[in-house]
Amino acid sequence: GELKRGIENVEFACAAPEVLKGEYSRNVGPNIDAWSDFQPLGIVAGITPFNFPAMVPLWMYPLAIACGNCFILKPSERDPSSSLFIAQLLLEAGLPKGVLNVVHGDKVAVDALIEAPEVKALSFVGSTPIAEYIYAEGTRRGKRVQALGGAKNHAVLMPDADLDNAVSALMGAAYGSCGERCMAISVAVCVGDQVADALVAKLVPQIKALKIGAGTSCGLDMGPLVTAAARDKVVGYIDDGLAAGAELVVDGRGYSVAGHEQGYFVGGTLFDRVSPEMRIYKEEIFGPVLCVVRVNSL
Repeated sequence: GELKRGIENVEFACAAPEVLKGEYSRNVGPNIDAWSDFQPLGIVAGITPFNFPAMVPLWMYPLAIACGNCFILKPSERDPSSSLFIAQLLLEAGLPKGVLNVVHGDKVAVDALIEAPEVKALSFVGSTPIAEYIYAEGTRRGKRVQALGGAKNHAVLMPDADLDNAVSALMGAAYGSCGERCMAISVAVCVGDQVADALVAKLVPQIKALKIGAGTSCGLDMGPLVTAAARDKVVGYIDDGLAAGAELVVDGRGYSVAGHEQGYFVGGTLFDRVSPEMRIYKEEIFGPVLCVVRVNSL
């Protein structure tokens, strides 16, 4: 699915000659014509996250190149291989050397791109604190910056909601990709205790039935988290939610997969009776954790 979405962006970039035609208006004033003329910036750069290592870069460089720019890609240091592989395919397809460049590193590489006067624009996808940093530092240097950060997405369930459809949607939105995506639904707001009770009752067996294993296996619902640090961070949030008084209905801590006992696994986790002052409500967890909030009305 990820690669297919990326290819869709390549297909759109192929329409650049049509999209970039611009406009021409004659006689907008006495002896005055007006037109738009699009020109490339020159060198632009993209800084991308680990969770979609093929798709997110493909949001960026096909369009940048189609618009006449050279592109520097700094993929996540956690999984850079797909970016290198696609860059090699582009070279084999005839892309001139130097048009697409892949550089590796962490904050040092990011700062180098921000500080380089030759780089005229930056595109970023990742956490909100880093997005704010890149936006502030990039714009301060006169660069154009697109910085996409995290999110805390909510689903609202009204008393007349189709709970079966809601549960099906929540299972995919909360636990798909282990919750490691900015579009994950991490909070379900239930209007009325009756809705909340029914939702939790339907979610529990499906969460416990999630198929979790090594990412190389087929037919799974979830694999491991990206690193041990990511796993420990999610476990820390679960600990914090429990200490804050939320009801831990399904506990994903300590999940183990036979043959991969050292894997970075967290099972599907469900909290009920979460309140807005809790950290698990306010902050993006980036893991397979769904919080149920109960309200009397909207």
